[in-house]
Amino acid sequence: MNKALFYRIAIIAGVILLLWVALQMVLGIVRERSQYRDAAEQSIWQSYAGPQTLTGPIIVVPYKEVVAVAVAGNAPQQNREESRRLLVFPKTLQVRADVTPGERYRGIHKTIVHETATQWQGTIVLPDLKSDEDLSKSVGHVRFEMGQPYVVLGVGDMRGLVSQPVMQLDGKPVRLQQGAWFESLPQGLHARIDVGGAAGKPLDARTVPFSLTLAVLGARSMALVPVADHNQFTMRSPWPHPSFDGNFLPRQRTVTDKGFTAEWAVTAFNTSVRDQLAGNPGPGNRMSLQAASVTLMEPVNVYVKAERAVKYGLLFVLLTFAGLYMFELVKALRIHPIQYLLAGLALAMFFLLLASLSEHAPFLVAYLAASTACIGLLGFYLTFVLRSWQRGAGFAGLLTALYGALYGLLVSEDNALVLGSLLLFVMLAGIMAITRKVDWYSVGSTAPAPQEDAGA
Repeated sequence: MNKALFYRIAIIAGVILLLWVALQMVLGIVRERSQYRDAAEQSIWQSYAGPQTLTGPIIVVPYKEVVAVAVAGNAPQQNREESRRLLVFPKTLQVRADVTPGERYRGIHKTIVHETATQWQGTIVLPDLKSDEDLSKSVGHVRFEMGQPYVVLGVGDMRGLVSQPVMQLDGKPVRLQQGAWFESLPQGLHARIDVGGAAGKPLDARTVPFSLTLAVLGARSMALVPVADHNQFTMRSPWPHPSFDGNFLPRQRTVTDKGFTAEWAVTAFNTSVRDQLAGNPGPGNRMSLQAASVTLMEPVNVYVKAERAVKYGLLFVLLTFAGLYMFELVKALRIHPIQYLLAGLALAMFFLLLASLSEHAPFLVAYLAASTACIGLLGFYLTFVLRSWQRGAGFAGLLTALYGALYGLLVSEDNALVLGSLLLFVMLAGIMAITRKVDWYSVGSTAPAPQEDAGA
């Protein structure tokens, strides 16, 4: 084996390893800045309101079951009371939500917020407190003792409540108060209701309409929980970048540059929300209810794109070094490892510039500025390294094509794999075509004669 070629490849591999370490440091900086952005977003949520989830309305009937306890011998019978509750869910529920987006800043970082106005309509069956048909009896059942029914409405973040909600049940106003009074809903509203007139009536006569007007502030996402037998939700917003990331995709949706409209139709057969609510997660435990949700996405997450770009950094270094080595072979030049290292550091600086500039300018502008600076620097430097301004300009042109291909990979996320594969194939084919007649056994066996500096 040609020892000179082996040593040279080993030295260049060591330079590549150093540059890989530098790229990992840049990647760490990008991730750290992304964490700062997430912390700024959380800070905004703490002083504004977080993602909102609206649940309900649900009628809760607390009751006690008196159960006879078996005793030994001739001791008198003893009873014990067990506290339970009956949940009455709506039969139909229609909600229309108009989501108005906005922005809030913490330093240079921002988050998307919204103000959502909702209109609720539906029907619900008032409970018959004199009937125990809907209650399960335990062994030793003696009697039921019914408590005061109340209606509950879950609100994900009560700080976002804009005004006093307006609710009507069976044509009568309902005064909602703070507190859900329901363990499965950490935050929300409740109101005691009078269902005495429903006693003894058939099911159809106890089915009454309800309506609700509710406006909330929130951040990034808005979700509606389908608690009824038949649920129909409609969300509208002028925000053109929605992400339908809940448990149910909309049946119909329209997304344009002027905003979106989405409609959901969910039945009780499609969801386990009722089981989730009846499960009682216990104090301190948060439960993620199944919901129809929309997240207002930012059109460009600069840190995600910057991180993806840095992951292609080693490929940039390898392709650039391969190009330089081709010049060594074809033009009989001698390029020092230090020159390889400096060229690689210029490539690594591109990614650091991209991350820092994209915090203050649109991503495309930041990409053009960073790539122009690095291509100009490398073109100037390689003019002297390759001893010809034509060679330096040609290499700068190749780098321009490479940066253009990288931008295509970043903006075309769905086609990134196929584009990257094609790029690698073309590069490999080019290297194989250029070196097809190279005698690798003789490479490095003799030192090339110094050449005149054509760029001088």
